[in-house]
Amino acid sequence: MILPYTRLHDDARSPAPAHEGDAGYDLHAAETATIAPGERASVGTGLALAVPEGFAGLVLARSGLALRHGIALANAPGLIDPGYRGEVRVLLLNTDRREPFDVAVGDRIAQLVLVAFSAPELWELPSLEETRRGAGGFGSTGR
Repeated sequence: MILPYTRLHDDARSPAPAHEGDAGYDLHAAETATIAPGERASVGTGLALAVPEGFAGLVLARSGLALRHGIALANAPGLIDPGYRGEVRVLLLNTDRREPFDVAVGDRIAQLVLVAFSAPELWELPSLEETRRGAGGFGSTGR
C-alpha cells in the first residue's frame, strides 16, 4: 500500500514510524502553540494525505506526552476519511491542572494509524434479533 501525501508548509515533516515495524507514524507540529492547563488547541501538521479507499486514518495520542505532560487528544481518535484532502490538524488537550504545554515546530504531537474498514449497506428493520446480552450496556456486567 502507498500513502501519498503533500507538504502544505515548509516546516512540515514527513510522517514516520519511530521504530521499524511500528504501526503508528509520528505526526509533527508545523506551527507553535502554548496550551494552558485545561485548554485545547488545533495544531497543524502542514500535511495533506490521500488515504486510500477502504482505509481510514486514525490520529492517536502519543503515550509519552500523555504520561509526562497530560497531553491527550480532544477527539480521540481523530478520523481522516479517504476523501479528505485538507491539512491534518491535531486537537491537543492539556489535562494538566497546573502547567501549560508548549508545542514547537517539529515536535511529535500524535501518531497516525491506517485501518481497513467496510461501508455496510444499511437496513432499517422494525426490530432487531434478540441476543443473550440484549440491551445491557454500561455497568451491566458489574464492577
